[in-house]
Amino acid sequence: MTAGGPSAMDDSDDKGGLRAALSGLTTRGRSFLAAGIAAAVCAYVLGQADLLRVGLLLAVLPLVCVTVLFRTRYRVAGTRRLSPSRVPAGTEARVHLRMDNISRLPTGLLMLQDRVPYVLGPRPRFVLDRVEPGGRRDVSYRVRSDLRGRYPLGPLQLRLSDPFGMCELTRSFSDYDTLVVIPRTEPLPPVRLAGESSGYGEGRQRSLALAGEDDVIPRGYRHGDDLRRVHWRSTARYGELMVRREEQPQRARCTVMLDTRQIAYQGTGPDSAFEWAVSGAASALVHMLERGFAVRLLTDEGDALPDGHAGSGQDSAAAAGLMMDTLAVVDHSDGGGLSRAYDVLRGGNEGLLIAFLGDLDEEQAAVAARMRQRSGGAVAFVLDSAAWVHGESPATEAASEQRLRLLRESGWTAVAVKPGADLARLWQQASHLGSLTQSAAVGGTTGGTTGFSSGWS
Repeated sequence: MTAGGPSAMDDSDDKGGLRAALSGLTTRGRSFLAAGIAAAVCAYVLGQADLLRVGLLLAVLPLVCVTVLFRTRYRVAGTRRLSPSRVPAGTEARVHLRMDNISRLPTGLLMLQDRVPYVLGPRPRFVLDRVEPGGRRDVSYRVRSDLRGRYPLGPLQLRLSDPFGMCELTRSFSDYDTLVVIPRTEPLPPVRLAGESSGYGEGRQRSLALAGEDDVIPRGYRHGDDLRRVHWRSTARYGELMVRREEQPQRARCTVMLDTRQIAYQGTGPDSAFEWAVSGAASALVHMLERGFAVRLLTDEGDALPDGHAGSGQDSAAAAGLMMDTLAVVDHSDGGGLSRAYDVLRGGNEGLLIAFLGDLDEEQAAVAARMRQRSGGAVAFVLDSAAWVHGESPATEAASEQRLRLLRESGWTAVAVKPGADLARLWQQASHLGSLTQSAAVGGTTGGTTGFSSGWS
């Protein structure tokens, strides 16, 4: 939850002056003023004193209302709270508004209005009756968006009105909040993908903490430690028995890559191929974080977020939140290739690589093939955006199969994504294909298939 800080509004603020107050005359107030002036002019022409009195009364009444409303002195404080402040697309969030009268005078009739983007729904309006000195009023409304993004809420506006409805003045607060609509995520089955090591790095990626006598990282002695690992120099320094920490296990790494090239996708909207890819990347990174991986988010432009570690629940939630905020606003890139992403990956073994790719031509398929050489395992979900827009056809299926064959020949576990496909099923399919590939590599497809069945069933 996030709470917008309270902000005070002084209704006696005369920045706009009396001229601004006169502009707040309602249709009723303007009609009364016009009728009064017309009656006064007719009375002067016709010499009717009684008609002049009526005209003056009609003209003065809205002016008196403007003056009284403008000179009324009271202060109002407003607070906005979002619950929650980050929601998946298609999910509702509730906005709580609180109004406090912090002056010594009761307020008149108030109309409360909050500014929201049209994507979140209609603009909410509330009518608040008289608020006693020191009193408060609580109201709430719901917002919902099928489109991910960051949407500002506010500033809050108050519309003040006199009892006769002659004048309305609008006052605005300065604070606003932001609602983050993140991509939809889908729970994925706990299968084992090709090239995947355990989330906490069981013997696959380890770094030695002992590079020399000066690089020893000692720790306190624990019951059961081998006495041959006692570091006597540190023991003498700290006054307690210290042992060498000879190796430090590292968490297995995973890179989730999202292809955002505009030329790789056709169609727009919540059901487009690009939005499916964004949602798939969000589901994959959340799933891998929950399994204890150090996850990095990468795009085709080479933009990468730092690794998110799952050392604790708070660390995992913070890492997921940061990457989800990025995916909430990610858009198509103007780039034409995947070379920048390859440059980021070429530093060494990047662990498991999970890629969500759009349309690939022969050149980009070759770049993707080279990415496989820089990872311990690689799984690609390839979308044929033309099929998402125009439907499947023999020509699109042949082109899709050709791209998949090129990736599989280079070592990728490549899965075709049909329009409206279920990611959980594709995740299991990727695990099955990866198991078959590994078993074929060692010359035993039967044993590999059996191992797969026991792993994900």
